[in-house]
Amino acid sequence: MKRLLAIVLGLLATLAQAQDIVPLLKAADRFRMGSDNLQVDTLISVFNTDGSPDKERRYTVFAQAGHRSLVLMRSPAEKGQKVLMLGDDFWLLMPGSQRPLRITPMQKLLGDASTGDIATLSWADDYGGRVIGEERCGEVACLHLSLAANRKGVTYQRIELWLGTKLHEPLKAELYVQSDKLAKQAGFVLDAPAAPTRVTEMVLRDQLSNHKETRVRYVSRAPRDVPEAWLNPMFLARNPTLD
Repeated sequence: MKRLLAIVLGLLATLAQAQDIVPLLKAADRFRMGSDNLQVDTLISVFNTDGSPDKERRYTVFAQAGHRSLVLMRSPAEKGQKVLMLGDDFWLLMPGSQRPLRITPMQKLLGDASTGDIATLSWADDYGGRVIGEERCGEVACLHLSLAANRKGVTYQRIELWLGTKLHEPLKAELYVQSDKLAKQAGFVLDAPAAPTRVTEMVLRDQLSNHKETRVRYVSRAPRDVPEAWLNPMFLARNPTLD
């Protein structure tokens, strides 16, 4: 009887933790997004291990409700290329091609920034998990969350995430791929550390191969609803220029 009671109490505690994590993730998402339908102008910069600059690219991301995103590549080397995300499906659209190419969210854009790193911005929609407890993140207290993907089309199957204890702003994360290998470490730069309102930059450090540093800077954010046709891969293939 005591053993059964312990099992029941354990299940109830796990359920309570799972429920408690949803508002934490929604709060963290607000620092990264701000609204459901959003235009985010993004600058990705790659730095070599000695700190010297390597490459730089610009992107415009239209993040829409319902796991839908459109990425327009703005730099001359990639101009005209687009990435469309609809739920678990990703397509790459190349200029001059009438056929969208299926890709994965792990497809590299530049450095260690993958398609999923800039096309998917909602932890609350994509992950469940539990609160591990309160820890120290440098000189501040933080909450440690352990997250597991609840759908297949996400970039990382597991995330260890640390949030501020009061406002629940994201501070750092460890990002694991499907094989449960640590792929990247992420740090989040906030606009005002003492009273943050948004994440201005995500810093990715590769843990698998080149150990370079990739900075994803959110240059601007603004509410934006895109035409429904823009979220159709065949329309995008037939219409290389969006008006």
